[in-house]
Amino acid sequence: MDSKINNKITKAVFPVAGLGTRFLPATKANPKEMLPVVDKPLIQYAVDEAIAAGIKELIFVTSWSKRAIEDHFDKNFELEFTLQERGKHKLLEDLHNLIPKDVRCVYVRQPEALGLGHAVLCAKTLIKDEPFAVLLADDLIWSEPDSVLSTMVDVYNKNKASGVVAVQTVRPSETDQYGIVEIEGLEHRIKGIVEKPKKEEAPSNLGVVGRYILPPEIFSSLEQVKKGAGGEIQLTDAISDLLKDYKIHAHLFDGKRYDCGSKLGYLQANIDYALRSEELGADIRDYISKIS
Repeated sequence: MDSKINNKITKAVFPVAGLGTRFLPATKANPKEMLPVVDKPLIQYAVDEAIAAGIKELIFVTSWSKRAIEDHFDKNFELEFTLQERGKHKLLEDLHNLIPKDVRCVYVRQPEALGLGHAVLCAKTLIKDEPFAVLLADDLIWSEPDSVLSTMVDVYNKNKASGVVAVQTVRPSETDQYGIVEIEGLEHRIKGIVEKPKKEEAPSNLGVVGRYILPPEIFSSLEQVKKGAGGEIQLTDAISDLLKDYKIHAHLFDGKRYDCGSKLGYLQANIDYALRSEELGADIRDYISKIS
């Protein structure tokens, strides 16, 4: 049995209700998704990737402490007026282009911190019966010329799949930090998926990272799965429940992923993105050469 395959993916869910404890005190009053990489917050990179893949509805699963995300994508009339008066037309244009006019933002609250699966479940009434994408802003992925989600949409359509999950090769010592997939065939159909297994129990070294295309049937599974690792409702467990009836494919993407949920990954992202910047690249390279 398959979901309504080849439906166009027009909705994306952004689970942004986490507390960001690894970045305290920086995240005490500021959401971790608003931490900047060079000059854009993490959530903006994820939104840009979604829009490039054809997404028209951005669904943010938030908490009481994430008002700054809503403010970021809303208009700021005082700031825009000031930029206009001062002739800062390029900056004004950048603000106007944060969200295209044909894309809308929707916000829903996650009442309890019960994990990624529960956060996705909070978007059920907004998704209804459509396939949809999920993007985790913590996972910043550099990929050219096409974004990872764009290539996943291509895989979804080419294979007439019910879903696609982004994966990368991880070290055996790191399998207990990821959902690990077992795949078969040239199309990389997922046979099994396990949440954070020990290295001796892992079915492969392919770890799931924060990009998903999922069928609407995932919600029924999420409503039925028991709390898993960490006492949370795990998205991995719900995906595993679908595998016997639905074609879910793994996509081993081309690109570099930065774990911006960790301090090291976040700093690495800032350095690499600064080096790629036309404005800053030469100066940063010169600075690094002087201190290395």
